[in-house]
Amino acid sequence: MSEIPAVSREWHLVRRPQGWPVPEDFALREAPVDAEPAAGRILVRNLHMSVDPYMRGRMNDVKSYVPPFQLDRPMDGGAVGEVVASNAEGFAVGDHVLHGLGWREYAELDAKHATKVDASLAPLSTYLGVLGMPGLTAYAGLFEVASFKEGDSVFVSGAAGAVGGLVGQFARIKGASRVIGSAGSDEKVTLLTEKYGFDAAFNYKNGPVAEQLRAAAPEGVDVYFDNVGGDHLEAAISSMNVGGRATLCGAIAHYNDTEAAPGPRNLMQVIGKRLRLQGILVNDHAGLQQQFVQDVAGWLRSGELRYDETVVEGVENATSAFLGMLRGENTGKMIVSFTG
Repeated sequence: MSEIPAVSREWHLVRRPQGWPVPEDFALREAPVDAEPAAGRILVRNLHMSVDPYMRGRMNDVKSYVPPFQLDRPMDGGAVGEVVASNAEGFAVGDHVLHGLGWREYAELDAKHATKVDASLAPLSTYLGVLGMPGLTAYAGLFEVASFKEGDSVFVSGAAGAVGGLVGQFARIKGASRVIGSAGSDEKVTLLTEKYGFDAAFNYKNGPVAEQLRAAAPEGVDVYFDNVGGDHLEAAISSMNVGGRATLCGAIAHYNDTEAAPGPRNLMQVIGKRLRLQGILVNDHAGLQQQFVQDVAGWLRSGELRYDETVVEGVENATSAFLGMLRGENTGKMIVSFTG
């Protein structure tokens, strides 16, 4: 166990981004570390933290389903680390925990907001990805929100990301008739078909999405899992079969827009096809947690499920990792590790 330092580095938002965030919107600052937590609290040395698309929305000062980041205060998000000091029953020095105070090297928090995780069952970083929030989002979004059933044809946008790659594999494992994905590079397209088992995939930069989707799914789509929005949502509506269901998880194509994005031009088709378009917030589906972990852990053990992580080393590189994730530079889950 390394000695607890007197200070910890943490990332602050120092101004609201206008459009795409830039490095000057953030500052890496030092804060004192309390080596003796108060009653019921623990001190955690973070080992891995998550950067996720939803964090871009929290940088805007608008009311939403999660509070915005405060200026000149540490940002937060998913992290997993090692307890280095404890004044809480049930938590011992050396325990590994999942919690919500990322973007910093050391986190002091109420133990009721931490969940113990087992490093012997899976690598700790997976509790931020395939066995964490992105995994549950994919699982709930496909099976509960989209009401997936065996034989459905499934289209996933942003399919090489942390959520999308899992959605397509879950559908394949549970008997989809066809799984199609879109991604932003030819290398990611190859990953989808050769490693993740998608039946077809296309690079959305190589031509109109609607045309590429029609070619990949000539018999139409029953389920669409939307991580992108924009032209992908419009294309999916055009290709969806009668009674199709769409899970609206994200719209990363528009997160950095400075003006309101136009909606799909073909919404009238939603009426004629009797489509269901439903948004998902993962916190609404906590009741699936036990079944999710049981199923996904089993698929990982059997080798049916594959996952990727893009790892950036060092807290000082956390904002670079976040900006890279927004640009689509990650394959699978983007993780920032402090283990060096």
